[in-house]
Amino acid sequence: MVANQINLNRFLSQADTQFIIPVYQRNYDWTETQCKLLLDDILAAGLSDRIIAHFIGSIVYIHDGEYLASGIRELAIIDGQQRLTTITLTYICIYRLLLKLGDQSQVNRVHETYLINKFAADEEKLKLRPTENNDKALKHILQEDTPEDYPNGFSRVISNYNYFKSRITEENYGCVLKGLAKLMFVEISLERGKDDAQRIFESLNSTGLELSQADLIRNYILMGLSRKKQDEIFRHYWEKIETLAKDELTNSSRVSEFIRDYLTLQNKKIPNKNLVYQEFKSKYPSLAPVDLEALLTNLRNLARHYQKLTNPAREPDLHIRRHLEYIHLLEINVCYPFLIQVYEDYQNQLIDKVVFIGVLELIQSFTWRRFILGLPTNALNKIFMRLYEDVVPSDYLASIQKSLLRKKGSQRFPKDAEVLQTLAEKDVYHIKPKNRVYFLDRLENHQNKEPVFMDTDSGITIEHIFPQNPDPQWQKDLPPEDCKKFAESYLHTIGNLTLSGNNGSLGNRSFPEKKNMNVDGKEQGYAFSRLWLNRSLKEIDAWGVAQYQNRSAELGVRFLAIWRFPEITLDDSPDSGEINIFDAEDPTGRKLEYIIFADQKHDIHTFLDMYLFVLRALFATNPDPFFATELLEKLRVTKHESACRQPAKLNDTYFIEINLSNPMKLERLKIALSVYDAEDDLIIKYRA
Repeated sequence: MVANQINLNRFLSQADTQFIIPVYQRNYDWTETQCKLLLDDILAAGLSDRIIAHFIGSIVYIHDGEYLASGIRELAIIDGQQRLTTITLTYICIYRLLLKLGDQSQVNRVHETYLINKFAADEEKLKLRPTENNDKALKHILQEDTPEDYPNGFSRVISNYNYFKSRITEENYGCVLKGLAKLMFVEISLERGKDDAQRIFESLNSTGLELSQADLIRNYILMGLSRKKQDEIFRHYWEKIETLAKDELTNSSRVSEFIRDYLTLQNKKIPNKNLVYQEFKSKYPSLAPVDLEALLTNLRNLARHYQKLTNPAREPDLHIRRHLEYIHLLEINVCYPFLIQVYEDYQNQLIDKVVFIGVLELIQSFTWRRFILGLPTNALNKIFMRLYEDVVPSDYLASIQKSLLRKKGSQRFPKDAEVLQTLAEKDVYHIKPKNRVYFLDRLENHQNKEPVFMDTDSGITIEHIFPQNPDPQWQKDLPPEDCKKFAESYLHTIGNLTLSGNNGSLGNRSFPEKKNMNVDGKEQGYAFSRLWLNRSLKEIDAWGVAQYQNRSAELGVRFLAIWRFPEITLDDSPDSGEINIFDAEDPTGRKLEYIIFADQKHDIHTFLDMYLFVLRALFATNPDPFFATELLEKLRVTKHESACRQPAKLNDTYFIEINLSNPMKLERLKIALSVYDAEDDLIIKYRA
């Protein structure tokens, strides 16, 4: 590595030299704000006789010691493209102004010194060669009098050129030229094969405008390749991945998230979102060209599925698309690593459409039942990152069902009875709007051949049957205790909610008015509705606690038909062999044959030894939950041995009480495992 302080004009004026922006570099993205700051500095330097030099940072490039056939030397810019491109735009602006003024000697000096290689072939003339889109824009403003006619859409190159054109005038261009002549920077020259360009690049980009994890990975993949190979790999693979892994609604890149999901699928561990690049480098410390293309081929293939998960409209099959839209509404992105691979199996015809939709419905049933119960969402991370391991190709859907049914504690698949009990009391009006739309959409459209879509254009909104601010007539129509129950307990539950395209008209009116309303023949009332959710409301003349309970029961039946609990028998038997701690029967008076904790078998034979072993292991992993959750109350961790009737060491500093029955030890272990999201980590075998 060679570093020198150098004048910018001297750097740009090098003969027979091209400054190449490699395809792995980020796009030119300086805005008018940064352009204004730079131009203000240039003008200040040009106006002041006291300023003899103005430092603008560094430019880092790789020089291979090779030349094009025409003798043009290529310098690959790996840091400084934003400044270099912006300075080039100022010179183009001055060049076009000089053309207009007819100052041919100055035109030639600027054009042939800072913008082109005079004697190079046409494709090698430009001194600065940005990436493809920016290259087209740069050529356009050099050749055209009307840059606003640029045919390829919006471009920062065009936009920033227009800004400079508005500020650099006949009166001040001389001052701009003086200021440009005073610009200094640190030139850092790297030699491929000798200098670790990637490490230097990472260090240079640790400050300033932060690179995404995808940017760093792209650079890591491409930087060590020849320019020809860079272009080939970028166009055949990476550019396609960037196109596929995009949220088309917001036009935002999802490449970092996609690769994070890919690494989760490969490593069975979710990388920290800020360490995806480091995880990628660790997984692939070096890649021969054939291995690199194999990896990128796999990534490109999986990105096609990721595109449909992120943008369900891309899925051509209507039925599959509908379920992808539901999963998208639920925002359960944590299941994407699993679903990407399932999608791949469907694409490769390892499973058919029926099985694929069965998996999509199963994921919804599992996650939505858990949502109704309020089970922790962080438990889903561990479940989905390893779920594909349990897939049995010959029994695809059933093997996934069995895997989910074996989950215990906070990871469990909620059963019908507990779901119905919670659903009857749950406030579903104040949940996230997307979740509310999902819930009512599925309830309404189950087996509906003429689906009703809850979008902004439909005009269909949520309606309280017993209103939030009821008309006084409700007090006359209902017993006081019914009004009280609705106001205090039932108001926002699913039994009291429906859909209507006439919510504003129905308002706070009494039930008979809501049912029969037909002002101006517009059929606003429930009696005229074609919605399934209003079907039972057509058959009743009053709305009270009894009617509410009947409708709640009806909706409960429909809930279970939509979000089904798998009708499958597990092969496991709690009485034969190894069992999860959450399935263990009464341990009173029993001994252990052994335990399996975190996939390791241990010859532990008493509940006391197991109790201490597991708690000590959890505490050593992360002691914080012992002092910040219900564990603090249950375990009563203390530094004072005398505070316990029968103390045992948790570590060298802390003690816990062990004067507990076996059932109490078992219950406290369950609490601890749930807190640590480790419900599947403790297996026991009773001694016969």
